[in-house]
Amino acid sequence: MTALEKATGDVVLKFEPFILHVLCQELQDAQLLHSVAVDSGFRNSGITVGKGGKIMMAVRSTHCLEVPLTHKGKLMVSQEYIEFLIHIANQKMEEN
Repeated sequence: MTALEKATGDVVLKFEPFILHVLCQELQDAQLLHSVAVDSGFRNSGITVGKGGKIMMAVRSTHCLEVPLTHKGKLMVSQEYIEFLIHIANQKMEEN
């Protein structure tokens, strides 16, 4: 709260989810890993094949959070709400 009171610009609480990049030798390997990731709850996962044939599998969670707290130095939310957001962010970290 002390840091937010001193803010002169915009402050955003941002939590970014887990991301794991795996370089796969074969497309079948990437497809298998993709199936396992999606079945495990990592619904934002995907496969990318580069121009050189490099196969990259990204395992991604959907547990993101981005909430503005101040605007032009003015606190836009209550301390109680910030504590609630921190609780939610910590839950998301555990789920990660």
